[in-house]
Amino acid sequence: MNRPGASPDGLPPLRDVIKAFDLKAKKSLGQNFLLDFNITRRIANLAGPLNGVTVIEVGPGPGGLTRALLMEGAHHVVAIERDARCLPALEDIANHTGSKLTVHNSDALGFDWVNQAANLPGPKVIAANLPYGVATQLLVQWLHTEPWPPWFQRMVLMFQKEVAERIVAKPGSKAYGRLAVLTQWRARPEIVMTLQPDVFTPPPKVASAIVVFHPLTATGQNPRTESLGKVTAAAFGQRRKMLRASLRTLVPNPIDLLEAAGLGSTIRAEDVSVHEFVRLALVFEKSNAGR
Repeated sequence: MNRPGASPDGLPPLRDVIKAFDLKAKKSLGQNFLLDFNITRRIANLAGPLNGVTVIEVGPGPGGLTRALLMEGAHHVVAIERDARCLPALEDIANHTGSKLTVHNSDALGFDWVNQAANLPGPKVIAANLPYGVATQLLVQWLHTEPWPPWFQRMVLMFQKEVAERIVAKPGSKAYGRLAVLTQWRARPEIVMTLQPDVFTPPPKVASAIVVFHPLTATGQNPRTESLGKVTAAAFGQRRKMLRASLRTLVPNPIDLLEAAGLGSTIRAEDVSVHEFVRLALVFEKSNAGR
């Protein structure tokens, strides 16, 4: 039976949880709590169907999305939370749900994702309202997973809207850059929801967006992630210049590299497709400079 005034899962409303455990969001940790179960359950549904699925969540805070994931049928949730203040609230969820929640008091940036995931049952999905300060770093870590396709079936992640737009950007746009190339090389990203600041506690200064990532199957010959990283870093480091100039930090004669990759000598980074960057990285990798 639900407690008086309880939420649909029988636990206290999140505002009461925050008050009870004095969980004021810390700016230093990039915390902005999402307390509306109508919204968190929509996000959980975007990660679904969740029956039989283990969900990995980063930065659960007081557990709003955690509870929504469990309400929407997740077999188990593994939460990585750096802020020890949030642990008692998360422990209450674990006790209430019959230990369907496992919590690691850990820094997600140093978490051993591959080995930890190998010990988890069933298909795995990553779903998180990511702390803004580490969101891009975590995404890049997951995209660098080897071997590929990865250990997770999909990711449903929240970013600042501007970052989300960079992730899905297409060639020829101002937002197109290294993040778009790396992401779209390995996954199909899609912005599926936009959230205004006033739905968070405290409200951030910018809008947020939910991005769903569907990993792509590796086909044909692919470069090492390090090679693609070096090529895109050089190319977008001086994005207004033609590649024949910006790639001089990598090779003494970029025109040879461009010709071998089938690219014109006057092309700029923002006009090179993901497929073309992959081809360019392969040529660089086979050259003496890329070895």
